[in-house]
Amino acid sequence: MSTVNPQPLWQPDPQRIARSQVTRFQAWAAQHHGAPADGGYEALHRWSVDELEPFWEAVTQWFDVRFSTPYARVLGDRSMPGAEWFPGATLNYAEHALRAAATRADEPALLYVDETHDPRPVTWSELRRQVGSLAAELRALGLRPGDRVSGYLPNVPQAVVALLATAAVGAVWTSCAPDFGARSVLDRFQQVEPVVLFTVDGYRYGGKEHDRRETVAELRRELPSLRAVVHIPLLGTEAPEGALEWDALTSADTEPVFEQVPFAHPLWVLYSSGTTGLPKAIVQSQGGILVEHLKQLGLHCDLGPEDRFFWYTSTGWMMWNFLVSGLLTGTTVVLYDGSPGYPDTGAQWRVAERTGATLYGTSAAYVMACRKADVHPGRDFDLAQVRCVATTGSPLPPDGFRWLHDEVREDLWIASVSGGTDVCSCFAGAVPTLPVYIGELQAPSLGTDLQSWDPSGKPLIDEVGELVVTNPMPSMPIHFWNDPDGSRYHDSYFDTYPGVWRHGDWITVTSRGSVVIHGRSDSTLNRQGVRMGSADIYEAVERLPEIKESLVIGIEQPDGGYWMPLFVQLAPGAVLDQALLDRIKATIRENLSPRHIPDEVIEVPGIPHTLTGKRIEVPVKRLLQGTPLEKAVNPGSIDNLELLHFYEDLARKRA
Repeated sequence: MSTVNPQPLWQPDPQRIARSQVTRFQAWAAQHHGAPADGGYEALHRWSVDELEPFWEAVTQWFDVRFSTPYARVLGDRSMPGAEWFPGATLNYAEHALRAAATRADEPALLYVDETHDPRPVTWSELRRQVGSLAAELRALGLRPGDRVSGYLPNVPQAVVALLATAAVGAVWTSCAPDFGARSVLDRFQQVEPVVLFTVDGYRYGGKEHDRRETVAELRRELPSLRAVVHIPLLGTEAPEGALEWDALTSADTEPVFEQVPFAHPLWVLYSSGTTGLPKAIVQSQGGILVEHLKQLGLHCDLGPEDRFFWYTSTGWMMWNFLVSGLLTGTTVVLYDGSPGYPDTGAQWRVAERTGATLYGTSAAYVMACRKADVHPGRDFDLAQVRCVATTGSPLPPDGFRWLHDEVREDLWIASVSGGTDVCSCFAGAVPTLPVYIGELQAPSLGTDLQSWDPSGKPLIDEVGELVVTNPMPSMPIHFWNDPDGSRYHDSYFDTYPGVWRHGDWITVTSRGSVVIHGRSDSTLNRQGVRMGSADIYEAVERLPEIKESLVIGIEQPDGGYWMPLFVQLAPGAVLDQALLDRIKATIRENLSPRHIPDEVIEVPGIPHTLTGKRIEVPVKRLLQGTPLEKAVNPGSIDNLELLHFYEDLARKRA
């Protein structure tokens, strides 16, 4: 990694820096909490990790967090795992999410968009009323703090109402998108034993209706803990026998009652992609998510009441929970339920245009698909309101940065962000006051002591190492469900460096303070001691128009050798002939390193992904090492299981 300072792709102008919430927060925290008044973001970040308690206290005061009983101190115990935040305090997440109803009753809290791309508003007062009505009905059904409520729902307003009503009662929310099959949903919900299930009869995607009534019937049969099922007739069908009607539960004009729960009371359960074994059921707290998301959305994303916040996501991905938390900052949240590319690849840009989105978030894969499909967002859509495009899911390649800059607007804040389901937040990414360099995340997040470590635990600068976080974050899991001794939680993050969170990504922290993500460290390519993330290979190879998608695996051989195949799914009409093979190898040699030219390039019918769209490298690696399919992968977590048989057959032939 070069230490030469390149020119930034974008720099915020002095007015934007002065107006940003993080600038105003720093000046206020300097006055009231001893933060440095000078030195900009770098000095503020250093203070935020050196002085955790004053920093997090400042966050709660700046955002006017309402503690119904006061805390004894900010951090009771800072050991990881097991850090204890704000002991003694009680509060409620949903109460904070609905606060804007008091001052902006008739303005939109939600803008709901389906594949017609026509936005429909839900006002703050209407959202608050529905939450109040539903929370009262849930209590009448016997729901108590700590009970689990599950949603098999698309990204629709009803899902937001159900989450907030659950939190208002002090119950625990968990959701899956309706494109998940029954087995995949049961692998998640059976772990937490929900007592209420919110469900749709089906959903619309890609211009088609998808009936899910049979799947819902199977979920009801296989979840004996259920006491109530609530039917949301998205496709207009009758409620099945024994189910309650959504409209009946949300029609009353009832003021919401917010259960005041301890800071560490569980808010929701999220699931890791779970490519092997059952998905990890990750539990995060009401208070931890509240303060982490206020910091991330208010200071880093610079969101406030004038903003409209759109992120393309489904309810099965942590980004949906993150999106809903936009309400905490008084922001109007845009919910899009539909295909990312319907009726054409420009669909998401059309949603951003029609909703007046000021921050638009998407996946790096969608940006690259637009680039390949020759979409011209700045020319074809009115994106004057969009001041930031953020990406996550995988590293945004340098070509993605350039394309956004050239095709959307030169004065565009491009925020590539990286975090994880595990903390439901970002370790590094958006900072409104810093420059953007091509291929880099702007900086580590406030309160997050993000470092790159070598195997012995030595911090590295301008070198690739393990992503670690050396101090506790409020949104780190309070525990995993059904992990009574905490061993699975400990082994997931703390087995490599005791007391330090190891996330499983390769990163470089540059001498400028920016961050480069290279891909998962457990599927990293290590050739003759030179390590490279798979994302670097994909970025280079998928520039070639003949390559639709690729998957690279590095396998240590019993004889000490190393086999590195590159699997390619070709674009329609392309042929893997010698000329294309030569171009693939030349691309890797010239853009990356001659060491990382694959040993073989193998055409495949398709690349398998998790249900949240990540390429599954480690399970394919295990298959190629001879692990049986049922032990190498959790079948319910894969988008197309048939694709794995190719790799299984290849392993047999090689053996």
